[in-house]
Amino acid sequence: MERSNHDSEMEFPQDFRCPISMEIMKDPVIISTGVTYERKNIQKWFFSYKKTTCPATMQSVENFDITPNHTLKRLIFAWHNSHSPSSSSPSCSPSFRRDEMVALLKTLNSSPFKVTSLRKLKEIVEDGDEMKLDFMLLGGLEVLFQLIIQILADSSDFMVFRACEEALGVLQHLPILQESDGKVIELLLKPEFMKSMVIILQRGSKEARVYTMSILRKLANLDFNWNVVLNDQGVGMFKSILELASDEISTKVSSSALQVLIKILDSSKECRSKAIEAGAMSNLIELLPDSNSDSDRSKCEKILLAIKLLCECTNGKVAFIEHALGIGAVSSKLFGVSEIASNIGIHIFLLICSFHDPTNKVLEDMLIYGVVKKLVILMHMSGPSPTKNKMVDMFKKHTNLWSRYPCFPSELKGFIGSHRV
Repeated sequence: MERSNHDSEMEFPQDFRCPISMEIMKDPVIISTGVTYERKNIQKWFFSYKKTTCPATMQSVENFDITPNHTLKRLIFAWHNSHSPSSSSPSCSPSFRRDEMVALLKTLNSSPFKVTSLRKLKEIVEDGDEMKLDFMLLGGLEVLFQLIIQILADSSDFMVFRACEEALGVLQHLPILQESDGKVIELLLKPEFMKSMVIILQRGSKEARVYTMSILRKLANLDFNWNVVLNDQGVGMFKSILELASDEISTKVSSSALQVLIKILDSSKECRSKAIEAGAMSNLIELLPDSNSDSDRSKCEKILLAIKLLCECTNGKVAFIEHALGIGAVSSKLFGVSEIASNIGIHIFLLICSFHDPTNKVLEDMLIYGVVKKLVILMHMSGPSPTKNKMVDMFKKHTNLWSRYPCFPSELKGFIGSHRV
């Protein structure tokens, strides 16, 4: 038998909720306008935020005295006892949580305590997949979107900024890519939404930046024109991503940042140029020595791939060559990490050697750091392939210079002579 609307309303009395947080009150107090609030919420409103109005009615308040509402407190206590099993709190039931979510979403845009309401919504959607689905069906995603893009209008407003951070905290818990409705993806790929996330990525708290990176990772494989955000915030965006990629505490955060970085670099030459301007090559090279072959194999492969993408443009090759650790760092990953890492490393050196005429210093470093010897070994190990042919061509071109050095592999001349493209 279905419950009537009346029964549902009786189960969740709105008068028991604080008008500010929409949570059931534990310590209700009355102010001079006759409205009851949770004590800590109204005190924060008056004394922390220096407001002189009633949050619910917006009436001007001159008398800031608060009086305990003992009657309402007894009613709430009696309701708790009569409407829930002794073994669990009424606030734990799915029905209660859903009604609480509905009430929060209805008042969120007009609430002066958006941050508090968003934290409560985050707790609710963390309760399970059913709550996440309900949130999205109730239009919660659209509400979050409007709060997030408000930062574009006034990023200097502290409360607007904090609300945006908390909204991203709710959003990162939602199964946004599992939605079959294309409108959801269309909403998330709007330029104003992406620009808002980039602002948080640059200026937000560490927690908010982690939320943002988690969302960007989910969206990374979707078709988005990253040039839209590059013109305004490109260098700053890359610096923030690189900082998170260097995170030594959370491998998940670091991995997500590298995934997003690779996707952006792969999208256009303009993106690669901006990343190099932001110091991406230097950051990535210096991350490599810390990538141990066992525990950080995946991280090492991602860093090498990002370096390779940067080396596909002229200023990327210059940045790699000019870095004192570049050749040595990549050479150290040609063996002992993975076949994927070795193949990416080979392509990096092929790109460097195809850069007009590499200087003698570059070629000397390749010999000194063992690149030449390792490439010879790799050619012995691999079968015919376009990559191997390119390596043979590279050796043919530079053998005369390398052969002057004592450390030049003696078997190389014979090997080169026996291979033709």
